Amino acid sequence: MNQWKNFSKGFIKESPTFVLLLGMCPTLGVTSSAANGLGMGLATTFVLAMSNWVVSLVKSQIPDKIRIPSYIVIIATFVTVVELTMQAYLPGLFKSLGLFIPLIVVNCIVLGRAEAFASKNPPLSSLIDGLGMGLGFSFALTLLGSIRELLGSGKIFNITLYSENYVMLLFVLAPGAFIVLGYLIALINRIKKA
Repeated sequence: MNQWKNFSKGFIKESPTFVLLLGMCPTLGVTSSAANGLGMGLATTFVLAMSNWVVSLVKSQIPDKIRIPSYIVIIATFVTVVELTMQAYLPGLFKSLGLFIPLIVVNCIVLGRAEAFASKNPPLSSLIDGLGMGLGFSFALTLLGSIRELLGSGKIFNITLYSENYVMLLFVLAPGAFIVLGYLIALINRIKKA
């Protein structure tokens, strides 16, 4: 039952995006739409959960000297699974996310959770922690992408909500990512203090 306490930490209390400020490269790079944010978030969630689980299973077999390289090999294996699956079944999303999919290997959220949590906890707790942090990351990317897409194109998940006459193109460009992220971080900090 204690494992489930870790599940919700990734949404607000220890949100990788809004509180810990980890994984900023994909956060700012792929969130020009809600679909891209959700796709990247779910891909990272799978890698995070599975690599946490495997790291926890094999932690006693890995010597300290090669601990980090071993974690990277485990993470890279799951990133390859995600990349090949996405390329085969979701080619549009794969093309849209581009280089950011292989970069999950070096995402500090994934490696950080493997080192800080999975290497010190049992497999089920590690799997649940990975799911919680990953889904919190997915939520953050989808929220950021939704706001940017709405303000920049008048759509969310490609569903038109208002005319293109009223859009602000800035929000689907790189500076829009920084602006929306800044406001969301400020809002989360305000909520946490209340």
